[in-house]
Amino acid sequence: MSDVTTAEFNEEGKYLRKVRSFVLREGRLTKGQAQAMEQQWPSMGLDYTPEAIDLVEVFGREADTVLEIGFGMGGSLVEMAKASPELNFIGIEVHKPGVGACLSVAAEAGVTNLRVYHHDALEVLENSIAEGSLARVQLFFPDPWHKKRHHKRRIVQAPFAELIRSKLKVGGVFHLATDWENYSEHMLEVMNAAPGYKNQSTTGDVVERPEHRPLTKFEARGHRLGHGVWDLMFERV
Repeated sequence: MSDVTTAEFNEEGKYLRKVRSFVLREGRLTKGQAQAMEQQWPSMGLDYTPEAIDLVEVFGREADTVLEIGFGMGGSLVEMAKASPELNFIGIEVHKPGVGACLSVAAEAGVTNLRVYHHDALEVLENSIAEGSLARVQLFFPDPWHKKRHHKRRIVQAPFAELIRSKLKVGGVFHLATDWENYSEHMLEVMNAAPGYKNQSTTGDVVERPEHRPLTKFEARGHRLGHGVWDLMFERV
């Protein structure tokens, strides 16, 4: 899980920058993580730029691109990239040990279709990603901020849904997953109200976990204990 951001929004839907929306969390890197940062960053790392990147230039090919916000330690992101070599993957994470771990696992798996940012997700989305350029955006297990008074800190809010929509191509999908039922209800409410989206669920609420999202160890344990996980998939129309 990753506390991607604690951005708050005012009534007009503008991001409040009173507090920075994120902290680049250095953390203590293991020797292996530090080594991976040094060795793999030149080929897999993306340095933040305030202008949109050229995906064809970055990946050296034309392909659908999937972007994941807050990939944690990167295990499932690398698994997805390996399972779908025909897709490009971009991951964003503010926690440096997570970035190091992801690069290490990616190098070991021999994936070449993955690039990562060590930066604030909102800033990357707002400035570095071109409008209508993504085939899928993934937000898995974001910080649920479960105390009611903290609900406004949840990343899934109307302006955020609008930002994601602007970056998706028509037919592109915003895929969310959470293990907090209350947050899944909040997500559903926000996404149902967001213009320009269609819920891919046939029942108008959640979907079965799609094959492309790997089952995490944490999630498998949750299943055994009878805990739920809720997946939502909304398509840009």
